[in-house]
Amino acid sequence: MPKHTKITDGMKVLEELVIKQRPEIAQMMEEERVNAEIARQIYQLRTKAKLTQLELARRVGTTASVISRLEDADYEGHSVSMLHRIADALHQRVQVRFVKAK
Repeated sequence: MPKHTKITDGMKVLEELVIKQRPEIAQMMEEERVNAEIARQIYQLRTKAKLTQLELARRVGTTASVISRLEDADYEGHSVSMLHRIADALHQRVQVRFVKAK
């Protein structure tokens, strides 16, 4: 009889039960991770520059509600052109990399 080991790490459980059996879930999770990372970076750059959402919006030529959405981890509509506008306003540049898929 095979011996079962108890998995207590939540991510390992998720990987064993969901990700390995449903690759589309893994893809969806990766997309969510990327969205959250972009939102986090925009927020961090804005706050480091000591700007409110409204102040950044004015520099970018948009509204504070758009900046708010871009800083929301659940937002899925990041466009490269908007990221370039934000980068310019914050004296940054956008860098895109392609990495080998797992």
